[in-house]
Amino acid sequence: MHVAVIGFGNAGGKIVDAILEFEADTGRSLCKDVLAVNSAEIDLAKPDRIPEDRRLLIGQTHERVKGRGVGADPELGAEVARRDLGEIDRALDSVPVYEVDAFLVVAGLGGGTGSGGAPVVSRHLREMYAEPVYGLGVLPSTDEGGRASLNAARSLQSFTDATDSLMLFDNDAWRQAGESLSSGYDHTNTELARRVTTLLGAGALDDSTVSETAMDASDINRTLSTDGVSTIAYASAELDRGTKSGLLDQFRTNGHESDTDYAQKVHGLVRRAVKARLTCPADVESAERSLVVVSGPPEELSRKGLQHARQWLEEQTDSVEVLAGDDPREDADRLSVAVLLSNVTDIPRVDDLQERAVDAQEKIEAEASARDDEVAELVTDENNQLDPL
Repeated sequence: MHVAVIGFGNAGGKIVDAILEFEADTGRSLCKDVLAVNSAEIDLAKPDRIPEDRRLLIGQTHERVKGRGVGADPELGAEVARRDLGEIDRALDSVPVYEVDAFLVVAGLGGGTGSGGAPVVSRHLREMYAEPVYGLGVLPSTDEGGRASLNAARSLQSFTDATDSLMLFDNDAWRQAGESLSSGYDHTNTELARRVTTLLGAGALDDSTVSETAMDASDINRTLSTDGVSTIAYASAELDRGTKSGLLDQFRTNGHESDTDYAQKVHGLVRRAVKARLTCPADVESAERSLVVVSGPPEELSRKGLQHARQWLEEQTDSVEVLAGDDPREDADRLSVAVLLSNVTDIPRVDDLQERAVDAQEKIEAEASARDDEVAELVTDENNQLDPL
């Protein structure tokens, strides 16, 4: 696939930066164009890979923003995005749409600019272009507080409605014990970039070999375009470049792994990926469609292993909507597997997020009401003898 990627807000910009870094490190060509959009000028200076001329500051003329952010207010973030849609359109004029298979809008859902603005821009892109628009949303950690949960729960509804599919990443499932907030996010951004690029970058017409079972953009679009929520599984293994030392092994396989070995390796990686951490943990059985991409050196990619993996995944999801293909990479030093589970409907983390959001909203409303009473009591004289100016 070739995609135009828009990072909205602080988290969105950092994730797009991580995607560009992983893309460069692995010789892939996923991103046809990138754009970082933010309401805070200081955050636009943080990315390392996004070109300076592909960074757009919105809200400069807004009386409450003026380039200093929206203060974790998603309604203000949405308002600023709507007011500056013309500026965003002008920035997208340089995107070679005829070479783009899809748009990808990336945002953290716990803040203000991304959670409010990403759904607005996604909906606008769907109205303007024929290409599908996918979202990549990051759920905040529970330790980020009730306000972040409330923002995320509200944005989740809008972002899902505004995209052809919303891929979720749950920070709670990926934060490691003892990590600082900064290093934790750097780690999760790298892991997310690895999964998204391995999945969406499959089948790109670059210098890699094209095989008979190569995945292409139409396969990915078919699997993703469900108007629901998706999650990604991933696993990889280092390649053993050494020959077998046993004389009997050499006699049986001529010093190389057999087709059965390759098939078992591919099948085993797919099973391991699905059984391990998803970008957002979900019940695999609730997926409507699935897609498997195996990436690595051409000689490691077993068609038989892909067939077995697809059959196994059909059993796990109780669905025949399972596609499988490979992504040959001559210089790869690992065999990796990305599994897309599309339109999953059983996601415990989302249920928990919504409960936390309801509690937070009730608490915020109660605190606001109590605060109004306290302020009135503070500034009004006890016997109401004074007339206010």
